Amino acid sequence: MARKFTEKKLVIASHNQGKVREIGELLRPLGIEVVSALDLDLPEPEETGTTFIANAELKAKAASEASGLPSLADDSGLCVDVLWGRPGIYSARWAGPDKDFALAMQKVEQSLDGRPSAAHFTCALSLAWPDGHVETVEGNVHGHLQFPPAGDRGFGYDPIFVPEGEAITFGEMDPVKKHAISHRADAFNQLLARCFDI
Repeated sequence: MARKFTEKKLVIASHNQGKVREIGELLRPLGIEVVSALDLDLPEPEETGTTFIANAELKAKAASEASGLPSLADDSGLCVDVLWGRPGIYSARWAGPDKDFALAMQKVEQSLDGRPSAAHFTCALSLAWPDGHVETVEGNVHGHLQFPPAGDRGFGYDPIFVPEGEAITFGEMDPVKKHAISHRADAFNQLLARCFDI
């Protein structure tokens, strides 16, 4: 039986302001006070997992343990079919130490070398409590990549990802629409159904 979230405050276990903003917007209707790991000056744990789920759980547990509050962590990335799922869990690392996603998108384009660009975003969300209990879900959105990048909304690889059934990238899309169809929204809806009484 899944544990229900009954607390009023939640740590978003991320130092990525784009993720914090997006998750915060998804949580806003629930009336939960959110604070980020960055706000609390929590250390960023090393992501040593080999899957999105393992890394999300690792980050959620670390933030919950350090803060004494329930914590929600996201591990997500872009998986390109012909690149055997890469960059995958290394999506942020492809952007280098300066988190330069223009560089990361260039690397993806060079790696594709004109081959088919079917891809998906995956998001694992883990909700951890200070006693060590964790609930985890994983969501996806499928689509294809387009170059050159288009749009300055969103973050990360959004300017090159066109979701199935759409003609524009996540980078061009109204945030409200993106939140309704994204990998994060898919995972979040699963988490809501499992852990929140709504």
